[in-house]
Amino acid sequence: MDALLAPVRAFLHCETPDEWIALARRPESLPVLLIDHANCETKAAMTAHSLVRRYCLPKGKRHLLPKLDFYRELDAIPEKAQVLGKRTMGEGDRSVFAELERNPLLFPMVRLIQEELHHFEQVLELMTARGIEYGPVSASRYARGLLAHVRTHEPATIVDKLIIGAYIEARSCERFAKLAPHLDEELGRFYVSLLRSEARHYQDYLALAAQFAGEAIEERVHFIGLVEAELINTPDPQFRFHSGIPVRSDSC
Repeated sequence: MDALLAPVRAFLHCETPDEWIALARRPESLPVLLIDHANCETKAAMTAHSLVRRYCLPKGKRHLLPKLDFYRELDAIPEKAQVLGKRTMGEGDRSVFAELERNPLLFPMVRLIQEELHHFEQVLELMTARGIEYGPVSASRYARGLLAHVRTHEPATIVDKLIIGAYIEARSCERFAKLAPHLDEELGRFYVSLLRSEARHYQDYLALAAQFAGEAIEERVHFIGLVEAELINTPDPQFRFHSGIPVRSDSC
């Protein structure tokens, strides 16, 4: 596990604060922790789906991409035709396949969609077994705080979104690992089982950011890393999976 986590910890600019762990490990925090974790898995799948739609398909062909639920049915990473919902392509749509073939985002993002949807179902199963009802909780400031710094011209926009994706996945990996020893055996084992995919997701995002940029991205990665660390290391009135230092003891 140390070999897996070392690059993640080196990438992040800070560790999860002990104050967050102290609150997260409390039994009364578990419902919000798991509900927000489930929400995070769904949002991660939605983000990847949006990136495929926006950056893998020509503007006039984006309607060909099936809705998110389609990917729940697939047992393996799909071929191009499956990515488009197994639709029969007419003569005029053949260029769509060429676009998909060339685009480096496609298969890493589709694999991520499938894995995040699977993780969502696993979290729901854990919640059901524990009598925790899946319901709404407000989003944390974390993703919003990161996305506020996305530049508004291409390719800077896609580069920033991919770097942010890398930090979100890396933080999830680090937080799963740090929290797992403080939870019951079943939940701790589940969180450890997620580490490998989360570590790979962050690396995929970072490699894609470098590829889309076509230039050095170290300065931008460092800047966004500082923003991420500030969100993690400053007082936060909400308790959520990616929240900062708790300023109160409840989990509302």
